Amino acid sequence: MGIHQKGSVINIAEIKKHAKLSDDALAKKTARDNELMNIIKGEDDRVLLVIGPCSSDNEAAVLDYAHRLASLQEKVKDKIFMVMRVYTAKPRTNGDGYKGLMHQPDTSKLPDLINGIHAVRDLHYKVITQTGLTTADEMLYPSNLHMVDDLVSYHAIGARSVEDQEHRFVASGIDVPTGMKNPTSGNLNVMFNAVHAAQNKQNFLYGNAEVDTDGNPLAHVILRGATNEYGENVPNYYYDDLLKAINQYEKMGLANPFIVVDTNHDNSGKQFMEQIRIVRQTLINRDWNEKIKQTVRGFMIESYLEDGRQDKPEVFGKSITDPCLGWDKTEALVQEIYEAENKNN
Repeated sequence: MGIHQKGSVINIAEIKKHAKLSDDALAKKTARDNELMNIIKGEDDRVLLVIGPCSSDNEAAVLDYAHRLASLQEKVKDKIFMVMRVYTAKPRTNGDGYKGLMHQPDTSKLPDLINGIHAVRDLHYKVITQTGLTTADEMLYPSNLHMVDDLVSYHAIGARSVEDQEHRFVASGIDVPTGMKNPTSGNLNVMFNAVHAAQNKQNFLYGNAEVDTDGNPLAHVILRGATNEYGENVPNYYYDDLLKAINQYEKMGLANPFIVVDTNHDNSGKQFMEQIRIVRQTLINRDWNEKIKQTVRGFMIESYLEDGRQDKPEVFGKSITDPCLGWDKTEALVQEIYEAENKNN
């Protein structure tokens, strides 16, 4: 029993020397980060797509995908802004299963977190410097934030973490957009309380010191559906669900109302093809209701090179966690969003 230290204390400053952005790369990233912030603030009306693999398990496949996505981004940049999912730490419902690149940089070998940290930084760095895209990741472990905060442009707080006070308080010290998912129960009050906590100044112990945060006005909500007591999926992307979330924003007086619809997870029941229908229905709702159009301005889409999922990494570019849309369907869906935005603006 107990917790047993396996190695020396990690030197964050030394870690961050690895895969450090050049001045030129940092300037380009900062410019894109400013564009993203303006979208969250409502000063830029482009649709945000947080899009990419469920988990980044294979560097070569992820970079192949990233280069394709960068080319697609260039074609639709006047209406759509993309941040690529480079998710490197995966929550596990019962603790079992693949936990992400951070834990297991080589899926054929045992966990190796020290090399995993370097692999995570390498992958974000390569996506940024090779493609010009910026990246998103889930903040599964708040204590790891300092290892990637110079690289990641969008942080997500997952359904299992959003009720946790440390996640909320650390999010209040992040200076880039941070999406707070509704919990698996679907309780919107929990999610909005998390946004409130993240948007306000906090004081707590972090990294062996007492810290104060400035508050993060770019914290916002992600609707990902729910699971009821019978294990049934309860989607929350429907018209009335969106209006309820908007009304809650107004009631609480939160800054920068912004809603991202997660098209997979409990909204789709992990039926990856349903992501297409969910996007289409949300576009119709945006077109029908001006308040929805002004607030529901993002989609989170799980997408990779190949359709579906697999248990072992045998097919190149196919998810080993949740099922994803393959590239051809992804490209067609992004084009469909682009055409809808052109038609309505």
